[in-house]
Amino acid sequence: MEGLFPKAPAYFTAWGEAYCGDSGELLTHIPDGSVNLVVTSPPFALQREKEYGNKQQSEYIEWLSEFARIVYRKLKNDGSFVLDLGGAYQKGAPTRSLYNFRIPIHFCDDLGFYLAEDFYWFNPSKLPGPIEWVNKRKIRAKDAVNTVWWFSKTEYPKADVTNVLVEYGPRMKRLLKDPEKFYVPTKRPSGHDIGKGFGNAGKGAIPSNLLQIPNTESNSAYIRSCRAIGVKSHPARFPVRLPEFFISFLTEPGDLVVDIFSGSNTTGWSAESQQRHWIAFDTESEYIAASAFRFLGKSSAVETLRNVYDKIKQGESVDLTQWAARDRPV
Repeated sequence: MEGLFPKAPAYFTAWGEAYCGDSGELLTHIPDGSVNLVVTSPPFALQREKEYGNKQQSEYIEWLSEFARIVYRKLKNDGSFVLDLGGAYQKGAPTRSLYNFRIPIHFCDDLGFYLAEDFYWFNPSKLPGPIEWVNKRKIRAKDAVNTVWWFSKTEYPKADVTNVLVEYGPRMKRLLKDPEKFYVPTKRPSGHDIGKGFGNAGKGAIPSNLLQIPNTESNSAYIRSCRAIGVKSHPARFPVRLPEFFISFLTEPGDLVVDIFSGSNTTGWSAESQQRHWIAFDTESEYIAASAFRFLGKSSAVETLRNVYDKIKQGESVDLTQWAARDRPV
């Protein structure tokens, strides 16, 4: 990746680089057809402005499309674009916005993407909201699901679901232990032909497109490091398990993963831990500087944290290779 960009990265490791700047402009410097996966969670189209910046619903789709057009060019033919989007309500009314459902229609009809699959991230730990309709008037259930759209350039993008198998549940474990006790091979009314092979144990169960992942990060190395030197952690972090799932599912070691709205760089850390090359972009220097803490180790001294943070904030390019290789944090 050396020499791709007009400026040095804010920090780098043996596997990746983080840049502070406009991701739309930075993206143009990546060679066309070179990226295996873009996985990101952009600022959502909310009615109330957030400190990390977000567009209003009326302009959101066109704003996001500007990035998607560039992403399309940068992806390999079998590459993927995974987009995490939270829902929103209409201003002043207890009715849902359709912006996050219009996005896949626009991307596929107008930009040339395919919708490979729709995923839904269920965060059971999410606080009740929106406050007006859920907490005060009590006329709506809490919003605890994000839509996660998996886009591709072809109908057959690179993917291997065996890389993300999940542990069998208790009932399935009992069935595998004694198949004849629990089922008789036959064709079901649904059309599924349940044969004897159904009782053969594999390496795990195929996951569903409902991803139940609590977002409960409150005492990670990243959070503790931010507190230690008195800087803000990113207010809208997604959990490591979310990008980790798609990186495992849609790439292989040595592939290139890009996050165009990296925030605290959860994606870069996940790619690093799975030996994928990564590039991360964010416009806010405070968030980029603090995201370096993910690569500094679980027990870095306060002086080290402050030194790295200040250097990045001052525009220096910091080499984190020795820390990232020695002690990857959680």
